[in-house]
Amino acid sequence: MADANDGARVGIVLVSHSKQVADAVASMAAALAGVPDAPVTGAGGLPDGGLGTSEEVITEAARRVDAGAGVALLADLGSAVLTVKTLLAEGDELPDPARLLDAPLVEGAIGAVVTAAGGGDLAAVAAAAEEAYTYRKV
Repeated sequence: MADANDGARVGIVLVSHSKQVADAVASMAAALAGVPDAPVTGAGGLPDGGLGTSEEVITEAARRVDAGAGVALLADLGSAVLTVKTLLAEGDELPDPARLLDAPLVEGAIGAVVTAAGGGDLAAVAAAAEEAYTYRKV
């Protein structure tokens, strides 16, 4: 489903405790989407490069991928989820609209990025990411 924002795509932010994990998943999702400029970025670790989550790192990442069609955030573990929820509750740190997606980080990121790269709106991006819970491996 294409959005009505003059070609603007939903931005995807991958929040992880590890910068390397967030960046690697973002790179893989963009490559699998087949779109070199896919609207995805990692937001991993602390500003000093250590393990953890940072409101500052997440906010900066969200602003980088915001093209006016919304920002979808996927998170890896408990405190990453809590940090994103805190930012959403504060209401003025993240671009509007912004939404935390209930999806596994890797599989959800791929679905979200493919859908966003194709012009899907925030609801379609969320649905694609959340569908990853139905992927059976056995």
